[in-house]
Amino acid sequence: MNIELTGDQALVLSDWLDRVMHREDFSNLVDDRAVWSALLKISGTLETGLPQIFDSNYSGQLEAARERLIAELGDFGKSTP
Repeated sequence: MNIELTGDQALVLSDWLDRVMHREDFSNLVDDRAVWSALLKISGTLETGLPQIFDSNYSGQLEAARERLIAELGDFGKSTP
């Protein structure tokens, strides 16, 4: 199985997984322990394949990637007041 992501998608997903995988509320959401195998594999693959993680301007690159991806999404996922 292969999944192709753009660099921006990989960077943003890696950051998100790093932030949420260790939270108790996320752990409670994963109701099938076997799913952790895939989550850990994805997270590890992203982490080792993204040199930006170690860049001194990581936060700037991450923010720029988020902005580009959000622009591509248009209105999808926007909350309506």
